[in-house]
Amino acid sequence: MATTRSISRPARHLGTALLALVLTATSALAQATDVLGIPGPIDFEGDAYKLAWSAQPSATYIKQEYLPDGQRAERYDQMILVETVTSGITVMDAVRAQVTMLNQRRATDPLVNMDVIQNEAAGEALLDFIVSSKDTDGQYIVEWNAYRYARYSDAGGKPGVMLFGISRRAYGNAAAKDLLTQLKGLRPGRVKSLTQVRLPRPAR
Repeated sequence: MATTRSISRPARHLGTALLALVLTATSALAQATDVLGIPGPIDFEGDAYKLAWSAQPSATYIKQEYLPDGQRAERYDQMILVETVTSGITVMDAVRAQVTMLNQRRATDPLVNMDVIQNEAAGEALLDFIVSSKDTDGQYIVEWNAYRYARYSDAGGKPGVMLFGISRRAYGNAAAKDLLTQLKGLRPGRVKSLTQVRLPRPAR
């Protein structure tokens, strides 16, 4: 869901997100400070995700990542993302930008696959997609993401979009193959949970 960010690969999250820019995980941008007023932990399907990384590359774009205990942002198995952008874009603006980027990625990523579900009554959309990369040894890193996009406005009333996303990742050819096999059974339940979870309310 989003206009787009991509973090340095493959160390960080492979999927892109709300704003169309590229971030680097430097101390100037990356930290674990609660900028949004969502300190966590965030509960999803009975697991607690704690704030692990955040960035505010502009006055209108904030991104925070949450992980279960024992996982690192640089090499995680499961992650929750919360992002807000208040530049006036709409939910479908964000979705279309992400879909465009994924379509462009197909030229170099043979595993790209996606599905979009629009909930017009709620003013929301969900983008469910797979991306991949390779490590320095030529082994696959496969990532499945589901992004829920919803209308959002900040404390000052500036309109925009919130992304609430879940991410699952596997490292190495064998684990990547296992994840792709498991997704057929895993995906429907997790997507349903994502559509039903109460979105966080940023204090900012």
